[in-house]
Amino acid sequence: MMEERKKVLEMLAKGTISVADAEKLLEKIGESSSGEAKAEGHSPSEPSKPRFMRIVVDEPGKNQVNIRMPLSFMRAGTRLLAMLPQKIGEKLAEHGVDFAAHGAMNEKAWADTVENMNIDIEQSNGEKVKIFCE
Repeated sequence: MMEERKKVLEMLAKGTISVADAEKLLEKIGESSSGEAKAEGHSPSEPSKPRFMRIVVDEPGKNQVNIRMPLSFMRAGTRLLAMLPQKIGEKLAEHGVDFAAHGAMNEKAWADTVENMNIDIEQSNGEKVKIFCE
């Protein structure tokens, strides 16, 4: 199953498919893997792990922004950062973008942090920003 996810992410990185298409494919792959998990004896009462990060920005009188991104896409992106040539990483760090600091966190710690994230910001003028995983 992991190989199929990898192929979808590679197609997305090459521009062969859109983010929406990748999301649909990853959902299908996730559905089939959850069927396999049930067949392997995993309890259906176990809480499922979040699969998407949502970013919602609501400003009264303006269009609402509602972004839904697969967490698997984010995980793949963090792995791709490890492939940056060292000189590029150093140049980015000079400008305040230090990927090395983010790479110090192992994948499980990163997943736990992101999957349990819940940020709600509300301002007195009615503007709201919500970032959470579902």
